[in-house]
Amino acid sequence: MQEFWFYIQLGLQHVLDINAYDHILFLSALALPFTFKSWKKVLLLATVFTFTHCLALVLSVYEIVIVEASWIEFLIPVTIILTAIYNLFYKDSKEDKKAIWFHALATGFFGLIHGFGFSNYFKMMIMGEEDKLGPLFGFAAGIEISQVVIVLMILVLAFIAQSILKINQRVFITVGSILIALITLPLLYQTLPV
Repeated sequence: MQEFWFYIQLGLQHVLDINAYDHILFLSALALPFTFKSWKKVLLLATVFTFTHCLALVLSVYEIVIVEASWIEFLIPVTIILTAIYNLFYKDSKEDKKAIWFHALATGFFGLIHGFGFSNYFKMMIMGEEDKLGPLFGFAAGIEISQVVIVLMILVLAFIAQSILKINQRVFITVGSILIALITLPLLYQTLPV
């Protein structure tokens, strides 16, 4: 049980590490267009992301799929910028017309990319372990918990901005998405494969 808790903590640290803020940026971009009224959609997206993130780890740990690390490092900021850009178009949709399926498919694909981005480090962490599934489940639990925390923070921020400060939702999504894209641009440049 102590080892399982260790991997839960590792999952928490992986997402909440301020020095590796790509997860925080991606989850922020993902949750930005939503409010507490649509919390189920956001939770579904975070869970899809966790599932595909862990699926990528399984595929990598068992060496079913091997992916070039430099391309993955480049694709991570691409996923963040694409999510921010998608928000700029998604913000104009009516709340009851906002289909979640495209969002879920994109989030799943992006989860695979982010998972492969962490796979080499995770493989080193569990090297020599006979049981690889226990660490994977602990890590997945840590990721899910931390993602829920980030999503809740964004939903609270949206509530404060839109309900208390009376900032229009479209303005909130636009400004937030542009800020996320601008913060991500240096990551995109730094990871550009040569």
